[in-house]
This record gives sequence, structure tokens and C-alpha cells, in this order.
Amino acid sequence: QQSGRKYNLFLKRRLRIDKRHQSKDSIFFRDGVRRIDFVLSYVDDLNKEWEKKLERRKEFESNLQKAGLELETEDKKESEDGKIFFVKIHAPWEVLITYAEVLNIKVPIKENDIPPMVENPLDCVLFPLRLPEKVMHPEPDYFTAPFSKDKQELYLINDESTFFSPSMRNRIVNYILTRCPYGTEEGKKKFGIKRLLNNGTYTAAYPLHDCQYWKKASDPNCDSERYTLYMEWARFLRFYKEQPLVLIRKYYGEKIGIYFAWLGFYTEMLFLAAVVGLICFLYGLFTMDENMSSKEICDPAIGGEIIMCPLCDRDCEYWRLNTTCQSSQYSHLFDNVATLFFAIFMGIWVTLFLEFWKRRQARLKYEWDLVDFEEEQQQLQLRPEYEAKCTQKRRNPVTQEMEPYLPFTSQAVRFCISGATVLFWVSLIIASMIAVIVYRLAVYAAFASLMENTQTLQPISSLLTPQLATSVTASCLNFVIIMILNFFYERIAIWITDMEIPRTHMEYENRLTMKMFLFQFVNYYSSCFYVAFFKGKFVGYPGAYTYMFNRWRNEECDPAGCLIELTTQLTIVMAGKQIWGNIQEAIVPWICNWWGRRKARNNPENLYSRWEQDHDLQTFGALGLFYEYLEMVIQFGFITLFVASFPLAPLLALMNNILEIRVDSWKLTTQYRRPVAAKAHSIGVWQEILNGMAILSVVTNAFIVAFTSDMIPRLVYYYAYSENEDSPMSGYINNSLSVFQTSDFPERNEPKENPENFVICRYRDYRYPPDHEKKYLHTMQFWHILAAKLAFIIIMEHVVFIVKFFVAWMIPDVPADVKAKIKREKYLTQKILHEYELEKLRERLCQGDKRATEKEFIATEGRMELSRAM
Repeated sequence: QQSGRKYNLFLKRRLRIDKRHQSKDSIFFRDGVRRIDFVLSYVDDLNKEWEKKLERRKEFESNLQKAGLELETEDKKESEDGKIFFVKIHAPWEVLITYAEVLNIKVPIKENDIPPMVENPLDCVLFPLRLPEKVMHPEPDYFTAPFSKDKQELYLINDESTFFSPSMRNRIVNYILTRCPYGTEEGKKKFGIKRLLNNGTYTAAYPLHDCQYWKKASDPNCDSERYTLYMEWARFLRFYKEQPLVLIRKYYGEKIGIYFAWLGFYTEMLFLAAVVGLICFLYGLFTMDENMSSKEICDPAIGGEIIMCPLCDRDCEYWRLNTTCQSSQYSHLFDNVATLFFAIFMGIWVTLFLEFWKRRQARLKYEWDLVDFEEEQQQLQLRPEYEAKCTQKRRNPVTQEMEPYLPFTSQAVRFCISGATVLFWVSLIIASMIAVIVYRLAVYAAFASLMENTQTLQPISSLLTPQLATSVTASCLNFVIIMILNFFYERIAIWITDMEIPRTHMEYENRLTMKMFLFQFVNYYSSCFYVAFFKGKFVGYPGAYTYMFNRWRNEECDPAGCLIELTTQLTIVMAGKQIWGNIQEAIVPWICNWWGRRKARNNPENLYSRWEQDHDLQTFGALGLFYEYLEMVIQFGFITLFVASFPLAPLLALMNNILEIRVDSWKLTTQYRRPVAAKAHSIGVWQEILNGMAILSVVTNAFIVAFTSDMIPRLVYYYAYSENEDSPMSGYINNSLSVFQTSDFPERNEPKENPENFVICRYRDYRYPPDHEKKYLHTMQFWHILAAKLAFIIIMEHVVFIVKFFVAWMIPDVPADVKAKIKREKYLTQKILHEYELEKLRERLCQGDKRATEKEFIATEGRMELSRAM
């Protein structure tokens, strides 16, 4: 019986192989002529809604054919698993030209006659980074004009089958699919493929890749652009090569193209920041031995004789300052004069990045025919969900047509619920951060006791101090909490945005972007803000410490400053996020696809068709690019908001982005279905978010240098309080530590043991000693330092902002040559159109058309002259 089943299966496969003579990579109908522009799939499940789904499909496909599309169905017997039907869709020439005019698609009218830019003298140096010319510029550059059915003679139509690129074709078909009706239910007219996908009528809708990514298509009519993209762009070994942006745009559309253009430009600009940051780090490394503060801390005669007050109540003991020797040396790596220079440099670098990106974006807008493109035209269409959920209608003042709307009271209630939900989750982040702070306060004493009493930890006690152990474990715990909260909030944010029922796609994306960014901003940066601006600032002093919830004593900074802890926090969160992000983006889709294709790997190649191969890939959803932008913008915050504490942050970001470009390109080319091409002339609302973060970064870095690093106290000591002319910084450590009399400890703070009977201990502050009449009050030096810090913040902010605005004013948003090309193209387009109209008018006059008057002819000629003058 088993052998009989195998024989039947063999016959079934043999029959299918004989029936289909096409290559498995075929992207054409069975006739081998008509190109497959889109594929729909469905499963014919016999459940209670089977008849309703069947009726919807019949109506929908009938209406698609009425709209001019041609369909071809593959029976489920032809599919790999014997369950899935595939409906292949082809858009004939008449449909393409009709909707090209509706969508205002620009097509070639004349080859570009403007001479190319003067060659860059560095081209010979950059030659190894270049890709072949046929990859970078697969087509000549043309002047273009919006397509019009009535003026087809104007356009360079050499072959109707290739005039519209595959991405244009799938965009046109998708436009029809999203608007095609499929019947009336509950008195409402239903339409659109998205609803049919949501209710299970169809299981998938996608355009086809043109070939397998690892080899070219056997069909000579196929361009095999996917293969070219994989070989020249998506492999990691090509990480040093430029990106084929023209080919990316041609294959995936402008929206994805502009993302990779921005990511590539951001990575290029990071190279400069990474080099300067590395130089600043090396400066700190080479001057480590010359740092007087760490010398004094490490000196047994100075640091070894300074007894510090206990860092926790009762359980902690007095300790000697030189036990923090190595941490003070490491702190100098990031807390030095170069830190100030780098903070100012990054404030200017951010401006250069944003301004030069505007110029790059303007050039892309021209080259990709997006100059007159209005994104609103594409995005203002009502969302199907909005139409489905809004039962009331009113007249649109512009179109004078009745359309659904959401009453104000319903909007207000939904916004209140949405706002309360976002506020709750932000409060949850703050609560989790407080929990981590409590963890820091609670475990510090445990680490201190463990390291003092455990002999095995003695060899590394100088490197792994209780402060560092607490900081590292707390940072790791904080990272885990961040990722958990992030996982849940992503789903909550989508749910509450859906609940608000945004009217258009643009509104939906903007609302979701702001919710997600606000949450991610608080989630990822709150711990860094705590370490940078709160830790060690509200400690009090021995005998009068401040407590959280009247139980846990607030944390103190290391005697060398809190900057090294901020560096630790930033490194763990930033590096952890980047590693986890790449694992999610690359490994998870690969595993899903491997599992989904495990059965098909055993089938003959002829049985596993192009549409089935793509069906088994992952879906690149409408929010696919949203998550990519969000990831990069959060990284941008790390390298700008806190860069004064970690000059190597741009270098880490650069290495991640080199990998990110290849990971994103690899997964898009090999692991995902081909996305529907979409237009976009900019990076959208993300540009405004980047501008806001650029301004905020100047403020945060000024505060980090002033309040988190030790630079200002050192400068005040150097210029106002130093008494040694030969070595102005000697004595700084002793000057920065105040004196406390141990007998003044209240019982709550006094350590349990004092075997050496210390009479005094030191603590980090500027207060009068116990024998002074202003006992334990702030000294005048404290107020001098505070005034210097505030003055530094004001001066640095004003200097950087003035330079930023001057640079922004000096750099025009649109390059001069692009302006000239835009004007040239507009002039030529008008000239060609007017000459065409004039020629048509001449023909009508010659044919004796009474409606073509001589005055009309003169007016048309006059319009041409006026156009030339303009």
C-alpha cells in the first residue's frame, strides 16, 4: 500500500512536470508573453464562511477583469502542498497607460543633454569603492514628463512591454487592487485587497521577484535584477563598496531607495565623527600616565593615606582612596580636555550631517523624478479601516462628495484613552528605572562585603570595584528590562493607533511614529539621563545623607567622577541593542524561511514555481521601514545626546551601520517577498525628529561636561586655587575632598566596625571642616564652581548654536547644478509640449478643421515665446 502511494505521488509529479514546460523561474503567464505583475493566493478551506469567501473572490476577480486586468489561476493541485490556489495578474498596455496618467508617473521624453559634473580628483583614489557602471547606472539619464495617453508620440516608447519598469507595473496593479470593490455587506460597499486579506478571503498578495537571488534567470527577457542586487550589494564581502541606489530604486521603488540612500549617507558622515572620536580617545590613552589626579589617587603616600567615609550605612567600612586607582585611570580616557573639544565638534557635525543630507536629498529628488511629487496625493486617500468603522457621513468641502467621518466626541474619547495608555507605559518605564536604582542601592553593600571577605576576588579587586560591579550588573539588568518593555509596547502602540482610527495613511504613520519614538526615547535614554544628571548630585554629606523612600541611601559617584559610569551604561545599552537588533533582523527571518521551505527542498525544481517560492518568504509589511528608521534614529540619539561621555560611540555606530546596510539588503533581497513599490521624496517626519535631537544634544553635552565630568572643578582649581606654580594640578584631589569627624556619625550611618579607630574620613564635596564656625556648610569654592558650570553651559550652548545656524545658513539646501537641471528640464518639457500642440494645430488647420482658428494658432505660438522668455 505504501509503495502504491509513492507510485501515485510519482505519477502526480510527472504529470505536473509534463503539464508545465516553463522554467521554475518564469515570471510570465503560460503563454510566455504576458508578464506576471502581481500574485494573489488563497486556501479553499471548507469552513462556515467558505461560501461567503468564494462569493467575495468571484466578485473581486470579476471586477478586476472589468478594470482591464488579465488573470490566470493555478489550481491547488499544481501547488507544492496541494492546498493553495494562486491567481496571477497581468496589466496590459491599455491599463498601464490609463493609470500611469492617474498616478502622474513621469516617463522619458528626451535624453539628458546637460554635461556631467566635473570629475572628482579623488575618483582614482575611490576607484576600489566603486561598482561597475552598468550596475550603478543601468539606464541612460532622461528628461521626463508626466505621462498622458493623448500625447504618446512625445515619449521614448521603444518597447511597450518594457516601457514601464516592473516596480511601476506592480505599483499600478496595487493601486487597482486597493480600490477594487467586491460587493456590499450590511448595506456598506466593500472594496480593497487589504480587507480581503484581513478577513481571510485571500492569504497573500505580492509582486514577484524576477529570479532566484543566487543565479540569473534562464529567460533572456528577464533582467535578473535581484541577482545583480545580491551579488553587488547584499553580500557582506561587498561592505566597502558603494550602494547601487539607482538599481535599488528601480527594483524596490523610491521609498526603500531613499531609506538606503539616507542610511548610506549617515554611515559615510559617521566616518569623520568616528576618526575624530578615536583621536580623542587615543589622546586620553596616551596622556593617562600624565594625569595628576590619578597619580595622586594611586600614590600610596597620598591616596593611600586618605581614608574615605563608608559608601553605605552600617555594613560598609572605611576605605582608602587608592583602592580606586585603576578606575580613576580609566576615567581619564573619557574625562579630559579632548572631551570638551569632541562635544563641540559633534554639535557642529550634527548640523553638517543634516544640511548635507538636505542637499543629497534634493539631488535624489531630481534624479528620481520626485521634484513635483506631492506625497499627500498618495497618502490622502482614506484608509479602508477608517471607512469601515466610520458609519456617519458628511459632505467634503473640496470634492463636494459624501464621505465618512469620525464625530468629535468619539475622537476626543479615543485620544484620551490613547494618551492615558501612553502615559501609563511611560510611567511604567520610570517605575522600572526607579527599581533599577533601588537595585543599585540595595546590592552595593552586598558587593562591597563580598569583595572584602572573599579571598578569590582579591586579585581583581583593584579592577572590579564594588562601584563598577554594581554599575555593570545594573546596566545589564536595565537592558533586559528595556527589551522586555519594548517588546510589549510595540504591540500596544499599534493597538492604540488603530483604536484612534486615523483618517489617512500619512496620519497613521505619523501618529505611530510619535508614540513609538516617545516611548523608545524614554525607554532607552532614561537610565543614561539618571547617571548623567542625577546620580551623585543629591547625596547630602556624612551624618545628613539623603534617602530614597527614607530607606535607601542615594548613590555617590566615584572619587574620579561619574563619567566612567555613564560610559559603562551607554556602552552596554547601545552595543546590546545593536547586537540584538541584528540577530532579530537576520537570524529570525532566515529560521522562519528555512522552516517554511523544509518540505519543498525535496521536490524537483519544476514543481517549485516562482510564485510558490516567493509565497514561502516573509512579508515585508507596511511598517517594515518604520522599524528600520526607528532603530537608526535611536542610535543617532546615543551618538549625539551622550557623546561627550564616550568618544568611541560614533566608531561603534559606524561598525554597526556597515553591517546594518548589508544585513538589511540581504534580508530584503533573499528573505522577504518583493515589497510593493511606493514613492517618497524624503525621510518624512524622521527629519524633524533628527532636527529636534540635534538641538537637544547641544544642551545635554554641555550639561555632561559641566556637571558629570570633572573638567570645570579642575579648571577652577587650576586658575583660582592652585598654590604650586610648577605643578598647578597637584593637590587637586585633597582640595576636592571635604573632612568629616567620625564622632559626628548618627547611629544609623555609623559603621559597625572601626578597627583602626579613624577619627576623620573624607568625602567628595566642597564643605567646611568640623572645626570651622560654618561646620559642614558649602564653601565659597563650591559656589565658584557652580557659577563656572552655569557660565560654561551658557557660553558653550551659544557658541555651538551660533556656529550651527551660521553653517546651516551658509549651506544651501539645493545644490546650484541641481537647480539648473530642474530649470532646464521644466523649460524643455514646456517647449516639447508646446511644439507638439503647435504641430497638432497645424495638422488640424491643413485638414480644414473649422474649430482650429488662426487666432488659436497665434496664441499657441505666443505661449511658446513667453515660455522661452521665462
